[in-house]
Amino acid sequence: MKRVLLGIAGAACAVVALVAQAKINPTDPQPTCNMCPGYYIPLSELQAYTKKAVAENLVDQQVRDIEIGKAHIGIGMVHRGKLLQPAKDSVAEHDLVSEVYHIIDGSATLMLGPDITNMVRRPATQETVRLFNGPGNNGSEIRNGKTYNLKVGDVVVIPAGTGHLFTKIDDHIDYLMVRIDPDKVTPLRDEAASQQYLKTGKQP
Repeated sequence: MKRVLLGIAGAACAVVALVAQAKINPTDPQPTCNMCPGYYIPLSELQAYTKKAVAENLVDQQVRDIEIGKAHIGIGMVHRGKLLQPAKDSVAEHDLVSEVYHIIDGSATLMLGPDITNMVRRPATQETVRLFNGPGNNGSEIRNGKTYNLKVGDVVVIPAGTGHLFTKIDDHIDYLMVRIDPDKVTPLRDEAASQQYLKTGKQP
């Protein structure tokens, strides 16, 4: 009896599998990144970027720029030192690239808002424009901006076109940057390029 039941169960599983296969339809939605691999970035590599930033007085560094089908995704590490008040015309805005911050260490005050005064185009030759966040502007102030006190663990989402400005950094702030680039204006950057940069300090 037990063998009969096991046989029936096995047959039922086979029928379910056949039915599932029959439902596959070429007109169904297909992966937007067909047969793309997954990607892994170890903590040690991210920490190496922060160490390099502290040692060489760097701010923004791109770790990866990854093809995901309909967009590029950039992964960066940012280190900012103590700031008592913002520099003149230091509101940043990116036309095509949205950004997500995940605060790793430190604390700061950040202002966000779309209404930016006295916008001036960033030079197309600027490294951050070419390699990190694409075309955009700097401005003087954010009218009616909203202020946030950032601490470890917080996440900030900055859509393309939204102004952002650190108004105060208590001692330092380190954050993981995720850049969403649907227009693919930034160049791809793989693990080999990242390791080359960490060893030589030169962009590939």
